[in-house]
Amino acid sequence: MHTIPLRVTDPARHNGTVTFIDGDHAQPVSWYELDHDAKGVAAGLAARGIGPGSHVALLGTTNRDLLTTIEGVWLAGATVMVLPLPMRMSSLAEFIDTTRRKIHGADTALVVLDPEFAPFIEAVEGDPPMVSYDDIKGDPETWETPAVTADDLAILQFTSGSTSDPKGVMLPHRSVLANIDDIAECLILDPENDVAISWLPLYHDMGLIGVYLSALVRGINLVIAGPQTFMASPSRWVQWMSDYKGTITAGPNFAWVLATRALKRLDGLDLSPIRVALNGAEPVDASNMAALAEAGARHGLRAEAIFPAFGMAEVSIAGTYPELGSGLQLDHVDARVLETEQYAAPVEPGTDGAKALARLGRAMPGLEIRVVDPATGEPRADREVGELQIRGTSLTTGYYKRPDATAAAFDGEWLRTGDLGYLIDGELVLCGRIKDIIIVAGRNVFPEDVERSVAQVDGVRAGNVIAFGVAGRRSEGVVVVAEARTEDPHAVRQVVEARVRETVGLSAHDIVLVEPGTLPKTSSGKLQRSLCRDRYLSEELQPV
Repeated sequence: MHTIPLRVTDPARHNGTVTFIDGDHAQPVSWYELDHDAKGVAAGLAARGIGPGSHVALLGTTNRDLLTTIEGVWLAGATVMVLPLPMRMSSLAEFIDTTRRKIHGADTALVVLDPEFAPFIEAVEGDPPMVSYDDIKGDPETWETPAVTADDLAILQFTSGSTSDPKGVMLPHRSVLANIDDIAECLILDPENDVAISWLPLYHDMGLIGVYLSALVRGINLVIAGPQTFMASPSRWVQWMSDYKGTITAGPNFAWVLATRALKRLDGLDLSPIRVALNGAEPVDASNMAALAEAGARHGLRAEAIFPAFGMAEVSIAGTYPELGSGLQLDHVDARVLETEQYAAPVEPGTDGAKALARLGRAMPGLEIRVVDPATGEPRADREVGELQIRGTSLTTGYYKRPDATAAAFDGEWLRTGDLGYLIDGELVLCGRIKDIIIVAGRNVFPEDVERSVAQVDGVRAGNVIAFGVAGRRSEGVVVVAEARTEDPHAVRQVVEARVRETVGLSAHDIVLVEPGTLPKTSSGKLQRSLCRDRYLSEELQPV
């Protein structure tokens, strides 16, 4: 039986700890201690009138105060909204403006600021009260369980905005707990033996629900750092896995690319305890995962631990999981047939024109998935490409104060994901996003194919390439924008042009090389193709 509001289930029974990593410093705290402190926060919030129905926004780096306050908001019966941190300090004004719009759009009753960010966000007329962590610390003994139901809103999670403006995804306690149960069942979580390792941001559903909440509710040992710590030195991630004998960890595709590089140059690691190395939150690159398996083998990382999955905020995070221990399973298809006929025709590996796609497993126990024609809604047969739709226990109830977006997102009980893919005996394979497809001469060109190929060019920054389509005289043309570090942009541009022709059999309409740090990204690090396209068309991009 779950405890509502969200918290550790009977924290006194669990011996698990949360170890906070800050640089080279580690601070272990028991779940019991964290739960006790969270009661104090809940009491302090209640004294300020915060309770069921209140929305509380949190802005801070990953540390003990943030995790305690997240649970404290739930123990007060309120809804938590963890705000994204700025990706770059150079975009501070844009960050403040976006943050304020989210705060007001979510009808926020209180903003809790990490003292580190207080100097950057000064309250103006109309803003809700802004307080620090110390301002809301009360007496744990005075905490009283609020009257919260399973249908009350637990989380207001803003989408990443990779293809549109961010929207507030409403996740009630019922949906979140259903997904956590699904995760625990599929991963066979063991509070006595499992150790989760995470640097994922808590303002993203993968870090907040997939790791932190799953560990919180089950009392799993958790080692946690902030995304800034990881990005400053990505090799720390695999070092933490080894040092703390991690058994479960997760990250987006780009992070596993960085981990693979670290594994190639580091020595003395022991990754043999890892049983789940989950890749999700952005398209899974099969070749990158194969490289991870090869690089990790000498450190004891078992190939069967690699775990490609699908998830999104609208299903509370986990959508499909592969069978535990199955490793990376690939589907080899004819790339040209996929592009021209929207059918995944199977071919033998190594066949000329073959494309390898990762199989992402089956729907979580409480969910169902189907693939339909995006235009008509008619179900597709196995291997016929269409839009992925999902229904079940962990779905969002819609977008906050956006009835238009909520109506557009659902086909009856089925959530329209906007993802293109196909099924093989119930297993999901994804091809790309509907909005991102480039239609050239009757072919569906997937921008990910172009981006992955161009990212391998010397001088181009891996993970920092965007491809999109622009209107031409007869059809769309392919534009490539790539961050580059080079003294000879002309030479790099020529290689990129050749790589595009080799990948899609077409010449690029345009190739733009830009300075590192130029490409627009979401708060979770996803490339924003539509925004990049807008900047290209308005001639805002400055070529090197």
